[in-house]
Amino acid sequence: MSDRPIRRALVSVWDKAGIVEFARGLAEQGVEILSTGGTFRALREAGLEVVEVGEFTGFPEMLDGRVKTLHPKVHAGILHRRDDPAHVSTMQEHSLESIDLVAVNLYPFVETVAKPGVTFEEAIEQIDIGGPTMLRSSAKNHADVTVICRPERYEEVLSAMRENGGATTASLRRKLALEVFQSTNAYDGAIAAYLASVEAEESAGDAETESTTPNYSISLPRARELRYGENPHQSAAIYGSFLDQFEQIHGRAISYNNIFDLCAALDVATAISPKGAAISIIKHANPCGAAVGDTLAEAWGKALSCDPQSASGGIIACSQPVDQAVAEAMGNHFIEVLVAPGFSPEALEILTQKKNRIILEQRTERWGFGPGELIVKSVPGGLVAQTADDGQLIEENLKVVTKRQPTDAEWAALRFGWAVVPFVKSNAILYCGTDRLLGVGAGQMSRVDSAQIATSKAGNAGLDLQGCIVASDAFFPFADGLISAVEAGATAAIQPGGSVRDEEVIAAADERELAMVFTGRRHFRH
Repeated sequence: MSDRPIRRALVSVWDKAGIVEFARGLAEQGVEILSTGGTFRALREAGLEVVEVGEFTGFPEMLDGRVKTLHPKVHAGILHRRDDPAHVSTMQEHSLESIDLVAVNLYPFVETVAKPGVTFEEAIEQIDIGGPTMLRSSAKNHADVTVICRPERYEEVLSAMRENGGATTASLRRKLALEVFQSTNAYDGAIAAYLASVEAEESAGDAETESTTPNYSISLPRARELRYGENPHQSAAIYGSFLDQFEQIHGRAISYNNIFDLCAALDVATAISPKGAAISIIKHANPCGAAVGDTLAEAWGKALSCDPQSASGGIIACSQPVDQAVAEAMGNHFIEVLVAPGFSPEALEILTQKKNRIILEQRTERWGFGPGELIVKSVPGGLVAQTADDGQLIEENLKVVTKRQPTDAEWAALRFGWAVVPFVKSNAILYCGTDRLLGVGAGQMSRVDSAQIATSKAGNAGLDLQGCIVASDAFFPFADGLISAVEAGATAAIQPGGSVRDEEVIAAADERELAMVFTGRRHFRH
């Protein structure tokens, strides 16, 4: 491959940022410009000489724009090899002309399906056909053709042309071709993911429908390099559109560990938000406080009381916009990250006094994984994927297995505990009231150890566990864990059930007049 002069360019873009300036730069170097539709009109209105693709091919745009550039004259102009005599002869025989540069970006499929209430038909119409075809043709023949799929590359290409007598270098064309295949791969992946989500939603409850795909592929653009990974000696980056869900208002750059704690905080706050104004406090991926109240200020006081020592340097999520009252209550507390759907000016004036405190405004109404989306983790040599655990309580599965029924207050506390326990590392034991966490035992190898740690945490915080409930993410394999919870003050328990010793555990509960509910669903979190 060598430097290739550009004499004719085809420009057809959805995102028209910078396109007029780019086309003007091409024209200044004597490049003939072909274009289509809205791009053609925009360039003409800017006073540029442009040839409409239909005029170039002799075939009109048709089928509501579905067919514009799918023509042999376009693709032969792109794909023929300039150094192959047979190709050159064929081009001359059919009076075909070379296209040396293609600038295309694609219909906004991802942005369209992200809109609330978008219809299936609207989504389908945003599947670009001609664009990816031109991009792939150009990228395949990057030995001879310069291809651009990102507006930020316009000036780089123009600069290369100015430095090389109207040509681009082989290394630049190869780099641009790589970007194209990464882009089209991600585009096709987004379409496949959307169709999978539609299929999953329509076939929900159908036992014969596969919930995972026989092949899994993903290509995401790098959104940002991070300061480092879990530890300073590890490099890290975040890929995809995760950060688009937030606007950073204040503070230093978000870190690798911040991202996972932020997700956990939003998981918990979202799960308990139907019960009131909600706040969750996360430390090392586990909640060390979560509560609801009539106001965020009230919820903050309850959440912080669970484990104020661990909450220092925590990641905090709020289910409602932050007002002056809760900002004043948070005061000088060491908060690493604070996320909420909004902040009053008075609240920001208070909260931004801490220079490094990361403050994020949540842009999206919905949080979490959608229907059909898979949670993916890497392992050496591959990936493991699973459907998301929605953590929801299935009412028809609830079964009171003890002689005593829970009271209304206990039922409220049991439901609160079960909303939070899916987001606590296993083995997970929670002590809860009707509106708050009181003690958390997370990530222990023994369930009885988790129960004892939760008791110790509550005691250290000066919280009274008398009359609380205990929530366990999985069954009690022995009665000892349950007995430990009763001794701490629990009067009701919620757990999946399913142990071979369930009868022994139920008998221990009845002996201590504990009300116990089986849910029939486990919530391990590894």
